[in-house]
Amino acid sequence: MKQNSLFDSPVWNYFKQLSDIPRESGNESGVREFLLAFAKTHNLSSAVDKAGNVIIRKGATKGKENVPSLALQGHMDMVCVKGEGSNHNFLNDGITLIQEGDFLHGDNTTLGADNGIAIALILDLFTDESAVHGPLEAIFTTEEETGLTGAFNLDGSLIESKRMLNLDSEEEGVFLIGSAGGNEVDGVLSFERSEIVQTHPESYEIEINGLLGGHSGGEIHTQRGNAIVFMTRVLYELQKATPIQLISIKSGTKRNVIPSSCKALIAIDNKDKEKLEEIITSYKEILTNEFRHIEKNIILKAKKIELATTSALSVEETSSFFKGLMLAPNGVQRMSDNIKGIVETSANLAILNTTDSTITMVSSQRGEIESALRFVSEKTALAFSISGAKVRVGNSYPAWTPRPDSPLAEFCATAYKAIHKEEAVVTAIHAGLECGIINERVPGMDSVSLGPNIYDAHSIKERVSISSTERIAAFLRHLCEIIE
Repeated sequence: MKQNSLFDSPVWNYFKQLSDIPRESGNESGVREFLLAFAKTHNLSSAVDKAGNVIIRKGATKGKENVPSLALQGHMDMVCVKGEGSNHNFLNDGITLIQEGDFLHGDNTTLGADNGIAIALILDLFTDESAVHGPLEAIFTTEEETGLTGAFNLDGSLIESKRMLNLDSEEEGVFLIGSAGGNEVDGVLSFERSEIVQTHPESYEIEINGLLGGHSGGEIHTQRGNAIVFMTRVLYELQKATPIQLISIKSGTKRNVIPSSCKALIAIDNKDKEKLEEIITSYKEILTNEFRHIEKNIILKAKKIELATTSALSVEETSSFFKGLMLAPNGVQRMSDNIKGIVETSANLAILNTTDSTITMVSSQRGEIESALRFVSEKTALAFSISGAKVRVGNSYPAWTPRPDSPLAEFCATAYKAIHKEEAVVTAIHAGLECGIINERVPGMDSVSLGPNIYDAHSIKERVSISSTERIAAFLRHLCEIIE
């Protein structure tokens, strides 16, 4: 007798099909073709706008023809992060799904439940012949994770609905009515490599890894360690004790991910190697103590490697670089006065990357108040300037201003309480969501964000609750049936 598989269920079958398609931000063509083929197979009308966003419509069931249209929305792309030792190629490889108890996760990679679960839930609903609903409209956007590009360029004239359920939330029973805006500060430090000046130079690779990482909006309040900050503290301390020259440094790949690892290559005189060892040992203890309740697997080590170059940043450039990074804001800057427990303003030192003549620095900032957001961005820009970098502030997106009187939010919360016999939470989130932008593109739109329990998005520990997803699938059917 054949044993039932999780993927025999329509919602998980769709998620599996989606997971087989590479869909890093900017590489959504495969998903777009998949969605358009889905629409054609099921005789549903579809459209694609100039930004590559896909809109699919399903007509009302009998007796619900006069109910106003309801939109369901998610984004096609995912954050692609892999762990040490992974050979995964996100350009060509699908995501391997591993089930452990009530959870699905990837194989040493991000899972893509953010936001593949939204697509799976919508396709599941659109193909359920037993579902009762008014006119439905699915909005699938592009490049959400790298700047909300699809939402910014959405052709609002294609959207018929004035109510929208965004399915990009990650906590069951929580209905979001607002989200933070954001900026990005990019710094490029240009340099001409100098001769290594130490009398008896040796090169060491300093490595930090084992940190939790995670979503720079969803997890910033947990005070997780940032590998760039850790490395900066270690090498700033070392350069105070002895002249060092930075050869290269690399950490992070995505602006909205808290970096979990960092590697730096430095030149140091062999007479000072004991100072290096002392500082590495000392800071392993310092960081472990400071983050003892959060980071359980901090790895900080140094190993001597063959000196493969005779040039590096000068001692002075190295010193200035780490002075600037020491001043750069990171983590929670202020908690919200409007909504208890929500971060108002934050910064995330996200990316460092070295070429033969430049070091690129990227920091992302989030905030619900524009002036406070601008303040932390300016502090970041100043810090990068002190490091010697040429700075640009950009990739801004607006906050989704909370609407406490939202009829759709009240409807969702009431329906949730009726089913689960407990109060729903109606609040805002520090992460960026597309709702505010789409609301501007479609005047009069009332939006609410919801979703199943997803943990550690944007990290290799990302996992989604199977039971929670199935409850959300049932709740969506209920909402569609009772909404008027």
